[in-house]
Amino acid sequence: MHFYKYQGAGNDFILVDNRDRDLNHENPAWIASICDRRFGVGADGMMFLQSREGYDFEMIYYNSDGQPSSMCGNGGRCIVAFAKHLGVINLETNFLAVDGPHYAKVSEAGNWVSLQMIDVQSILTDGTAQVLNTGSPHYVVSASGLSQKDVHAEGRAIRYNETYKEKGINVNFVEDMNDHYFVRTYERGVEDETFACGTGATAVALAMAKAKGQSGDISTKVKVLGGNLNIRFHYDGEKFSNIFLEGPAEYVFEGDIR
Repeated sequence: MHFYKYQGAGNDFILVDNRDRDLNHENPAWIASICDRRFGVGADGMMFLQSREGYDFEMIYYNSDGQPSSMCGNGGRCIVAFAKHLGVINLETNFLAVDGPHYAKVSEAGNWVSLQMIDVQSILTDGTAQVLNTGSPHYVVSASGLSQKDVHAEGRAIRYNETYKEKGINVNFVEDMNDHYFVRTYERGVEDETFACGTGATAVALAMAKAKGQSGDISTKVKVLGGNLNIRFHYDGEKFSNIFLEGPAEYVFEGDIR
């Protein structure tokens, strides 16, 4: 099997061109073995680009545990860059993901992607945290001294508490740095902290806008362990729309695996 490795702000993925659908990927143990960082290629997740009538392509995504996952924002940006590399698209695309259709634009160089996310109708609260779905479920909580926080231990405790343990939730810790937000995320499915989480960065931007009483057209800079992302959106005080997750999507290498 020929594969490609991409990363988006440190969120890394294995991508496979499966447009002819000759590869049956419904095999969690196989996918988990390829995503293993010691015995396989190593990645936060694995994606298959497939043909889909009415769209430029379909994105099939699995977490590194081999299980099908909800929407992955950085994965979505990487598969758009991959589609451009394959010649499936040029600079714009409409593709299908697990949470529905997505529109995206990619730079001429093919390494910067602006991906439209689903609209968000509401944000709930859980104590001092905010809970919302940006294609994946997210828990957003403010933190200080975030660079020193044990995100794995604290994130895991929330992800496996009585409220969330059955379906899981992604846990985002955010520190307000005035001109940007610093975010660290524990991801379900990966069951560890990742260098970036696109749907998580999006969730943070929306949650903080609501917490600060902002409205209108908003652009938010987010710094993650693997780099920088930008989230822009419109908030009318009730609904979030025209949400775009923007950032790098870089080709790393390609190879073959048995």
